[in-house]
Parts: sequence; C-alpha cells; structure tokens
Amino acid sequence: MPRSKRGRTNPVNWSAQAIRDAARVGDYGRVVKLARAAAGLSQGQLGEACGMSQSAISRLEGRGARSYETAQLSRVASHLQIPPHLVGLADHTAAIVARGDGNGTDVERRNFLGGVAAVAAAPALSMAPTQQAHAAETGQAATLRVATTAFRRLDGTTPSRQLVDTVLSHLKLTQSIAQDAEGEDERARLAAVGSEVASLAGWLHWDMGDNGSARTWYGASIKAARRAANPLLAAYQLGSLAQFEAHSGNAAQGLSLARSARKQLGLNMPAIADAWLSGVEALAHAAAGAESSADEALRTAARRAKQIEHEDTPPWPWVFSFTEAKVAATRVSCGARLGLPRWIASEQDSTTAVMTSGHDKQRALLQLDMASGYLAAGRLDGAFTVAARALEVGLRYKSGRIVERARAVRRSYSGPTPPKVLRDFDDRLHGVFL
Repeated sequence: MPRSKRGRTNPVNWSAQAIRDAARVGDYGRVVKLARAAAGLSQGQLGEACGMSQSAISRLEGRGARSYETAQLSRVASHLQIPPHLVGLADHTAAIVARGDGNGTDVERRNFLGGVAAVAAAPALSMAPTQQAHAAETGQAATLRVATTAFRRLDGTTPSRQLVDTVLSHLKLTQSIAQDAEGEDERARLAAVGSEVASLAGWLHWDMGDNGSARTWYGASIKAARRAANPLLAAYQLGSLAQFEAHSGNAAQGLSLARSARKQLGLNMPAIADAWLSGVEALAHAAAGAESSADEALRTAARRAKQIEHEDTPPWPWVFSFTEAKVAATRVSCGARLGLPRWIASEQDSTTAVMTSGHDKQRALLQLDMASGYLAAGRLDGAFTVAARALEVGLRYKSGRIVERARAVRRSYSGPTPPKVLRDFDDRLHGVFL
C-alpha cells in the first residue's frame, strides 16, 4: 500500500476500472497519478522521494501512451508500491533496482545483491510494447547502468564493505563485455558505464576511509569517461574527484579539478551541473579559509538550483536531484570548515529535507558538521550529543569516513575537565578500529 505524507498506508484498489483502463492502453503516467493521489502525495513530494523534480513527475504523469524511461518509471512505481505489470514492467526486479533506498526488505536486498550480476548480463531489460521503438536505449549498456544506479542508491543504507566486492565484480563484468563489444559506439557506451562504476568504487573506498584507493578509482573513472567521449560524464567525474579533494582539505587541487570540469561543458551547461560544481567550489574555498569566495559560490549554487526544476529530468550520471536543501547542507559544511557557527545556525531549517532523507551516512556527516558549529558557538553539550548520534551511524555502517570526521570534531575541543557527555563520547570512540 502506498505510504502517505503523514506516514499512514492507504489501501489502493489496483483492480479499479480507472487503473485497469489506464494500464491496458499503456498510459502508465495516469496509473502513477492515481496511485500518488491515493497516497496523499503532491507531485513535489513524490519527486523529492524519488530524486526527481516536480516538473519531471508532472511530465511523467502526462506522458500518455508514449514510451517511458524504464529506470525512472520503476523508481516511481516502486515508491508507490504499484504492481509492476500495471506500469509495463515484467517483474518486481526493476522496481527493486530503481528503489535502492533501503525501504525493501532484507530478503529483497540480499536477493538483489546476490543476483544483480546475472540481471546485468542479460541482453536487455523487458520492455512494454510502447518501448519497442527505443530498443537501442535498453541494450547491455543500459541494463548494466540500471544495476549501477541501484548500487548507488543502496549506498545510503548499506555498509560500503558489503557493497564494494559486488561493485568491483560488476566493474569487471562491464569491462569484460566492453572488450567483446562490436563497434565503436557500443564500446563508448560501455566505457561510460564503466566510468560510473569506477566512480562508485571510489566513493565506497572513501566511505571506508581508504583514500588512496578512492583516488585510484576516481582517476580510473575520469579516464573511462574520456574514452566514452561524453563531456557531461567527464565533467561529473572530474567534479567528483574535486569534491573528494575539497573534503580532504586539498583546496587548490579541488578548485583546479572543478575548473577542468567546467571546461568540459562550456557556458551552456545544465543548471544541475552548474549548481553542483558551484557547491564543490564552495567547499574548496572553505578548505582554503576563503569565506567571501565560498559565500559567492554558494549563492551561485542556490540561484542555479532554483532553475533545475524548469529543466528536463536531471541528466545521467546524476541519480539524485540537487536541491536548494542540498545547497543549504553545503553551506553548513562550509561553515564547519570555516568556523562560522552563524552559517550553520542560519541553514538548519533549510536542511530538513536532507536530514530526513533515506541516506543515513550523508545525514550523519551533516550532523557532524552541525556539531562543529555548536562547538564553535560554545554549545558543548549540544555538540557532542549530536556528534554521538552521528558516530553511532558510522559504527553501524562501519564507515571510516564518518568515524574520522567524529575524531576531528573531538580534536577541535581541548578545554578543561570534560563534562559527562564528552566522557561518554570518548568512551564510545576509543577502541574503534575499522
């Protein structure tokens, strides 16, 4: 049953005449609209839950009997718990793949992790009749990409140590298929998929605290993106490495990589690329201690983020939307690095969407940034109460990155006799080996 905005489950009669009529003629957007209405969700709320804009949901619902983008439709159908056959999906596999948000059962998650390589090796996704004309979009590269997207979504609620071996096997499979591919176009498409998988491997190693391997995989993702001759993908991977370097405190390298990413796209880049890269640049400026430059970059990011909903669905390789709430979260991170508690305090309300998202690890990192702001403002109890909650997430997911960030927060305080909240935090932190 779909879950409403108030957390209740509302029964939907999937045999209702309106739903059956819409499904029979291939108007899957109308099926989505009817299910969304039953769940009590607005288009904006559904879009936020699925990593899409309100306008993208509106276009999907009004698409009629034309072709649908499989991963996008699967993602929405999975969130609304629509039976797959009502939206032209062959089975529940695509819905689980599209979801990847931690709401599936443990059995679903284990089955998916164990079997996704076999799904990825299939020549194509099952297609509804209206999608037959777009078969070129659902070949091996597209199938492998759907699996990669699922892994990226699972990252939010799955320990990286559980994902990394499967992701590296997926990369090996992708590279093997690419070696046997016929034609330059197919090899380029598979190189693009390989680039995305390598980037995910970099992200997972970063989360595990293995920064050397993270750099290696990010570098591999950039090389593969260049082989794919895809400027948007190359910009994304350069920006990903720039983000890693900015968070690592390497300001000059982060800014240089961000500039290289912008050169890939020129002046007419999508709003989401500009907003995201501006956020990355803000983090790099913050790492350098440049408050005014960081503030200017954040203002650019906020302005461009407002324009994203007027564009089409964010282009691959973006899986999650980049919203104004995420710009606010970036300001919090910058404020933590600059020692500006006013930046953190001013954005707490705006980060609600990020703090209530399904990405537990990202939420914990944001909590640690907030803890830094509380500490800078002299709110010792509040700082380490929040930091302790984030640390528990890091320990649960065995995230080296979160634990090291918690240690950094602890190092920033060197006052007199510590209060109980700090002693408790030290007791939990001491003896942690990941």
